[in-house]
Amino acid sequence: MVDLAREIRTVLKTGKVVIGAKQSIREILHGKPKLVVIAANAPRDLREEVERYCKLADIPVYVFPGTSWDLGAMCGRPHMVAVLSVIDPGESSIMEVVEHER
Repeated sequence: MVDLAREIRTVLKTGKVVIGAKQSIREILHGKPKLVVIAANAPRDLREEVERYCKLADIPVYVFPGTSWDLGAMCGRPHMVAVLSVIDPGESSIMEVVEHER
């Protein structure tokens, strides 16, 4: 099983990540992310918008089981993070999270 916390820390160090809803949506519209992670308690309208754009761009979405505070803490941020887009996974195995979900 993939340790999501460890993989997120690894991708933050070795890959390229966009943190935040507005920036993530902008990247999704350009088709750049390999994976989008969204917090389980993200506002419903935001979640639906992100999922709709990801479906159109054929980008997998992983719903993080914790809160946006938990996701922010995992990213080493002192604030909430509702959406995180993985542009380049770097040396992490974060893409395996999606394969385990399917």
